[in-house]
Amino acid sequence: MTVNTTEAQTTGKYANVNGIKMYYEIHGTGSPLVLIHGGGSTIKTNFSRIIPILAKTHQVIAVELQAHGHSGDRDAPESFIQDADDVAELLKQLNIPKADILGFSNGGQTCLELGIRHPDKVRKLVIASAFYKRDAAPEAFWKGFEKPDFSHMPQIYKDEYLKIGTQAGLMNMFNKDVQRMYTFKGWTDEDLQKIQAPSLVVIGDQDLPTPEHAAQMSRTLPHGRLAILPGTHGSYIGEAFMPKPESKIPDLFVAMVNEFLADEL
Repeated sequence: MTVNTTEAQTTGKYANVNGIKMYYEIHGTGSPLVLIHGGGSTIKTNFSRIIPILAKTHQVIAVELQAHGHSGDRDAPESFIQDADDVAELLKQLNIPKADILGFSNGGQTCLELGIRHPDKVRKLVIASAFYKRDAAPEAFWKGFEKPDFSHMPQIYKDEYLKIGTQAGLMNMFNKDVQRMYTFKGWTDEDLQKIQAPSLVVIGDQDLPTPEHAAQMSRTLPHGRLAILPGTHGSYIGEAFMPKPESKIPDLFVAMVNEFLADEL
């Protein structure tokens, strides 16, 4: 593991994980909590609003996945299975036997694979704005991946990536993210029923996946709970694409997550 010599040097480090240089940051002390960002995103764009609050009570380990942010890429498509394996390997290298995991959007789907593939590494899951079946999102969402348009990627995501990487790296991430969703098949109910970790499913009432799907997911998970918050995709965590600095909902989200994680198993 080596510390980056650029802007990440104050908080960020790299680990050699399954053939890539994987970037991560550690904030605070306490019980370990891993944060996993969504597609096209970075630690900063998804979690900068809530990390300082979470770090008051947790050792927050925020990661950037294959081809995203500061992390390297491999000559292979992105997959939720690979992302889960990368997170599990990072935890092994950090000598963290078990952690709570919070994943937003695609990061929530990585949470599902962690619960299925690496149950020994997972204490509890917080699955935010994610889905496990294609029918959770409108047909227009899926049609968009047939003829992807780079101009539709939120400008804030482009700007943040280009502070870190190159235009070629940005296009590579975009194309790999698109391909992953274009070929998305999801999980069966039987897959979800393998997840024994207590799991909190969180959704915005005006999110991309429907609240009805989130309710179905929470009931299918053997130890699922459900929270529906007022907001859009990520606004309830203060995500950069939907910034509302005056909103108290992210504080409410953190309080709810802390209470869920504090409950005894």
